[in-house]
Amino acid sequence: MAPARPGHGRNAALAVALASVLLTLVVTRWGPLISLDTAISNGLHRTAVAAPGWTWLNRVLSDWVWDPWTMRVLLAAVVCRLIRRGQRLLGLWVAATALAGTALQQALKAAAGRDRPVWPDPVATAQYAAFPSGHAMSVLVAGALLLWLLRLHGAGRVWRWTARAVVAVSAAGVGFTRVYLGVHWPSDVVGGWLLGGAVVAGAAGAYAAYGRRGGGFGRRHPAGRR
Repeated sequence: MAPARPGHGRNAALAVALASVLLTLVVTRWGPLISLDTAISNGLHRTAVAAPGWTWLNRVLSDWVWDPWTMRVLLAAVVCRLIRRGQRLLGLWVAATALAGTALQQALKAAAGRDRPVWPDPVATAQYAAFPSGHAMSVLVAGALLLWLLRLHGAGRVWRWTARAVVAVSAAGVGFTRVYLGVHWPSDVVGGWLLGGAVVAGAAGAYAAYGRRGGGFGRRHPAGRR
């Protein structure tokens, strides 16, 4: 089994710092950011209106393949698998991380209170505030957790690189669909990515630190014998 990778705390701190800067720019409505968001969103919306077939595909990907509930079901299956293998603490750690991500997402939406794009001819609708993107954050949290688990369990290089490619495509894809469908600004998506990465990096670092302090990980510890 692979040992825990160092540096999770630094990665989490960097992601939090960048997300905090972005949140500040969003809340203060920093001109260059608002202009960039508007220009990208306007261009994609014109395409969405003019290409209904492509828009339908993006809605399927956004509402089904990369929907937050799809990610929750995926992680629930992973948690059940871990618990059945005797790795109860790790399973609960994954579940707690996913719940923490959802709670942080909703808290920041309420705190930032950013309005979603408004169009005279919308191609999709969404609820709640805009920042951060819940879809982008949910996909990043689920994907990063799965990559972390694969490394903890010593998965082979082919499996890990394949998983990285799937996660990268999914994160980029869901971000594109949310902006293309006109329900998020680009900076909402970037914020979701940063916050999702911060949550998982923080959880992975805490898990490793707990093990180093001798807290124990229960039966079949994935980082090897203690």
